[in-house]
Amino acid sequence: MPLINVKTNISDVHAPDALLKKFSAALASATRKPESYVMTLLESGVPMTFAGSNEPCAYVEIKSIGALTPPEMSDQFCELIKASLGISKDRIYIGFDDVNASHWGWNGRTFG
Repeated sequence: MPLINVKTNISDVHAPDALLKKFSAALASATRKPESYVMTLLESGVPMTFAGSNEPCAYVEIKSIGALTPPEMSDQFCELIKASLGISKDRIYIGFDDVNASHWGWNGRTFG
């Protein structure tokens, strides 16, 4: 049920599959949920600006049924994105969404 969706204006992301696996492992660890439930998405080359500039930037969505710790996770994922994509931490927004179990579907049912 944990999900991370990274959108960036960087068009040439090196080794995107390896990066998605890094995100998956990091999100499983941060939420203490099985990685078998983690989904990762990467959208590169997205037309976007931050502070009126089209210099490298990212918008990240992190969703889960509970287990979110925004202050710690914000720093952790900003560091991971900075190290992986070279995007300055001050050009990354992260939106956290604690989803009600009855509003998260999987395998033809919901979790709650």
